[in-house]
Amino acid sequence: MERNPTTGIVNPKRKRHERKDVFPFESWTEIESVCAELDKRYRSIPIVAAGTGLRPEELFGLHRSDVDRDGKRIHVRRRFTQGMVKPASKTGAERFVPFGEKVLAALDSMTPRIDTPILFPAPRGGYIDLEKFRHREWAPALVAAGIAHRRVYDLRHTYASWALAMDVPPAKLALMMGTSIAQLEDTYHRFLKSDYQYGAAVDGYEIAATG
Repeated sequence: MERNPTTGIVNPKRKRHERKDVFPFESWTEIESVCAELDKRYRSIPIVAAGTGLRPEELFGLHRSDVDRDGKRIHVRRRFTQGMVKPASKTGAERFVPFGEKVLAALDSMTPRIDTPILFPAPRGGYIDLEKFRHREWAPALVAAGIAHRRVYDLRHTYASWALAMDVPPAKLALMMGTSIAQLEDTYHRFLKSDYQYGAAVDGYEIAATG
């Protein structure tokens, strides 16, 4: 074939009622109860995910060198998806995400492995496979903690919904999350338009004011 017949065909956008809803965690206490049920090698993952809003494939693609402890920010340079390491974005541009003391404490609690540069390595030192992690570690930990089912991706939704509840400007939040304002408003419309408050969940939650 001389050309790709699919060129120029745009994938149809799902209507809002056809998309999966978001189910953020209610509080850090809920998240920490899940952490307590995970293998100690993975206990920092939910804290870092909820405290930075990284996509799972970005989280599992992190290297230790991507973490700037002094500046309290994580550089998103790559993602691990479908068994492959890819640039963080289609344009190759990287972004950074600020984090607070809770994420820093979770990172400091980890014992780094000298056999791999990966921040959250699989048992043999390679990248964590999201599907295996979800079924072998994440789902059992939720059940053991007595928490209603959440997707790993809901940790990202937690970050966004808590931030919006704290009046973080959508433009700034979209920049940190690597998405568009339109997509942010479309995904989290119910948190933007309602008076829902997270109460204790927001209390002490650190969404960086700089960055």
